[in-house]
Amino acid sequence: MLRPKLPTMPQPTGLVTPPAVIESPPAVPVPYPAPAPAAPASSRPAVQLTSGATLALIGGGAAVVLVVGAVLVSMLLAVAVTAASVAVCAVVVRSVLKDR
Repeated sequence: MLRPKLPTMPQPTGLVTPPAVIESPPAVPVPYPAPAPAAPASSRPAVQLTSGATLALIGGGAAVVLVVGAVLVSMLLAVAVTAASVAVCAVVVRSVLKDR
């Protein structure tokens, strides 16, 4: 019913000449480029953490985790309180409308 139409290959007309043979030139070895000079060492010293700095980083990270956790818990509590108050309002409205 629905069949794709395949294009037909055009047939050559007239005298067909064979393709010419092309010879490639002989391979010439290419010399490798000279290695690049090494980059100079940076003049900045490496960061070295003392034990006090390590403790400060750990304490700061723990404080951030605690603050973010407290904010998330308070947001969750706000959503729970709002849902409970909406549920109580729905029960009150339902009881008021039921009596009519």
